[in-house]
Amino acid sequence: MSDAIFPTLRGLMWDSTKTPEFSTITTTSVSGLDVSAALCAFPRWHFSLSYEFLDDDGTVNGDIQQIIGFFLQRYGNVDDFLYLDPTDNTATNQAIGVGDGANKQFQLCRNYGGFVEPVYGVQSTPIIKINGVQTTAFTLSTKGLITFITAPAMSATITWSGTFYYRVKFKESMIEFNNFMYKLWEAKKVEFTSLKRVL
Repeated sequence: MSDAIFPTLRGLMWDSTKTPEFSTITTTSVSGLDVSAALCAFPRWHFSLSYEFLDDDGTVNGDIQQIIGFFLQRYGNVDDFLYLDPTDNTATNQAIGVGDGANKQFQLCRNYGGFVEPVYGVQSTPIIKINGVQTTAFTLSTKGLITFITAPAMSATITWSGTFYYRVKFKESMIEFNNFMYKLWEAKKVEFTSLKRVL
């Protein structure tokens, strides 16, 4: 597992896609009713980016060098990494639980249109509040799990604010880059997929 962050590069086109996918089983019973079951509690997110141009300045800081280098360091789709989705990366006073006086651990999460799912990568130390009062008496795991030094009191509301990442892997073991002009490249499809969380 890597905490490497996918680079922010110029030339990203607007026709990027974001696709949630659930794993389900659907069958038809003897009576003719459709019966469906979800195999996972949260969706797998598929991202597809298209770069109109990636410059080659001849250094390791060139756009083409950064993205190819990042892909090579992941060994294609072997290693996972963190992606900051520009359209969905912030939680503000998001409720993550209610204290019971005993439980010290709470999973960071975010609400997207009424659907709540866990957050596994955080950009920096999150702002944690208990009943609206900020606290720093906690630790944060790489899986987005908050552990308080002292369990929050009974009925205490716990919230968090901060910026989060998606933990993803490249979809394929290869990416095609086209050198369409001197020192300018394009990548029509850079695809990655979030790691699936099971029930």
